Amino acid sequence: MSYLVLARKYRPQTFEDLVGQDHVARTLANAIATGRIAHAFLFTGVRGVGKTTSARLLAKCLNCVGPDGKLTGPTATPCNQCAPCREITAGHDLDVQEIDGASYNGVDEVRRLQEGMSFRPARDRFKIYIVDEVHMLSTAAWNAFLKTLEEPPPHVKFMFATTEVHKVPITILSRCQRYDFKLIGTQLIARRLEQVLKLESLQADADAVQVLAREAAGSMRDAMSLLDQVIAFSGPRVTGNDVTRVLGVADRKILHELTGALVAGDAATCLGVVERLAQQGFDLPHVAKDVLGHLRNLVVAKVCATPGREASGAPAAPSLRELLDLADEEISEVVDLASRAEADDLSRLFQGFSRAFDDIVRSGQPRTALEMALVRLARRPPLLALDELLMRVGDLERRLGGGAPPPGPAQRSGGGSGGPRPAQPSAGSVHSPASGGRTHGSLALVDPIVVATAPRTSASAPTSAQARASATAVALAPGPAPKPAQAPTPALAPAHLPAAPAPAPAPPPPSLALLAWQGIITDLRQTEAHFASFYEHALALEVTPERVVVGFAPGAAFQATGASDPMALEALTRAVRAHFAGPTQVVLELSAIAPPGLRTVAALDAERRSADLASARAAVAGHPVVQEAIRLFGAQLRDVKLPGGDG
Repeated sequence: MSYLVLARKYRPQTFEDLVGQDHVARTLANAIATGRIAHAFLFTGVRGVGKTTSARLLAKCLNCVGPDGKLTGPTATPCNQCAPCREITAGHDLDVQEIDGASYNGVDEVRRLQEGMSFRPARDRFKIYIVDEVHMLSTAAWNAFLKTLEEPPPHVKFMFATTEVHKVPITILSRCQRYDFKLIGTQLIARRLEQVLKLESLQADADAVQVLAREAAGSMRDAMSLLDQVIAFSGPRVTGNDVTRVLGVADRKILHELTGALVAGDAATCLGVVERLAQQGFDLPHVAKDVLGHLRNLVVAKVCATPGREASGAPAAPSLRELLDLADEEISEVVDLASRAEADDLSRLFQGFSRAFDDIVRSGQPRTALEMALVRLARRPPLLALDELLMRVGDLERRLGGGAPPPGPAQRSGGGSGGPRPAQPSAGSVHSPASGGRTHGSLALVDPIVVATAPRTSASAPTSAQARASATAVALAPGPAPKPAQAPTPALAPAHLPAAPAPAPAPPPPSLALLAWQGIITDLRQTEAHFASFYEHALALEVTPERVVVGFAPGAAFQATGASDPMALEALTRAVRAHFAGPTQVVLELSAIAPPGLRTVAALDAERRSADLASARAAVAGHPVVQEAIRLFGAQLRDVKLPGGDG
């Protein structure tokens, strides 16, 4: 007798045996109990979660006649003893046809199926058609199905199963009751595997069962197939080492060791673990996926295990068992490891490894990519508190303003002496939010870029341009190597600060005609902005209350084409006459020769933005706080952004 695989041998025979799909089992059982049985069902979900099994179970419920053959109607608990139940389980029932949608996907097959629907069942209560992978049907087959599926004979039931419900036409979906099957939880799969091992008189340790359940990725059929494979390798006793060797996955103890070294900043240990994994032939991209999932578990454990959450009045969070879906022993190990680091640091590790994960998977040398990612994250610099940085900037302002030097951070907190610790730039650092106890968040140096915000008021700002640029965001890019940490120095005299660059010379003032044309364009922007974008590139050749002549230079052919549109000309005429309050004539010249010095409104706007940016850059560069920050961090002024997005 041929061997029957575990996935078929232990297929659920009642709704009570259906693991992880309680919402489907309860709905179908209640529909049968109340007599509200639809004529068409659509079961959708990933592979191996029970779609076809549920269709067979529902077929048995509808056709079961009881062990004595006296049951007169459908039942939610089939007996599995009567002839219909046994034949449906074996797939031999004449009135329950299972069709492969991938093989019988044409309109001719649908027509032959329709021809047999008019006949009554040979023996059972209902004639049932189970179509697997129904999304493979052709468009013509679906169209032929529409009328029959909407109004089938009372003795016919349809049950469709698919893994790609988005390929099923909406006209079909509206004629079916849809049931979405969920991924099965890891612990539910583990408990089912333990039951199967007990029925098979086999032994397996907890690690083996957990690895099998995790690698099944929510599919019960995959879990049974993996168990079959491992049993063939290990025999009557299954161990965790056997499972990891057969499947090529890392043991959870190795993941704990690797992430523990990563959290502790021990790059050498990380490389040693990768070396052992490579020597044993493990799939390193799969290991990277497991490490990413383990880092996620650490972040969840740290956030949800924060003490005082209930006292703060925050809503009750789900339990760690629900969020982590791990065994109790492993949950305690994850919580213990998460307690050794801050939440910001763990989230930074996850973010950094997540960015490197795609490179590891796509790389032709996954080991090298994994090692370098681990080394870079293990050597991450500590986060610098943003409130501490703001306090230091405030201290600098007071010192540069002539006040007495304030006490250092250690003196403010009651500790020993010593100046503030300078930031240590390092490539690969990422910005992460602050922990719950901080007020202003955290700041990390990214490759190494510091983003600083100038204060809105400053007693040392000598010009109005500096005051206007006081709210400007300043990016400090890498410059010369930073100096070693030093004790706080006395306030610098203005002579020791670098001189601010001189502002650019101002452009000549526009003519009166150009000013009037600029006002017309401003009015047009309020009502017809898309037309104004054409005319702002036009040359104002003549602008008077009686006549407005505008033209386009040969280099503005695109704008001239848009401006010559009749609707655009009409909009311009309305704006001109509204501006002058009279019947002004509008003339458009498509090939005009620009007089010397004549500029367009777009050129004026560009000159204004350039002048504002130059003035703001000069003001920011000359600000004492910015100059002191440049000296302190060893950086240079890279960019200045004006309020409103300019710059």
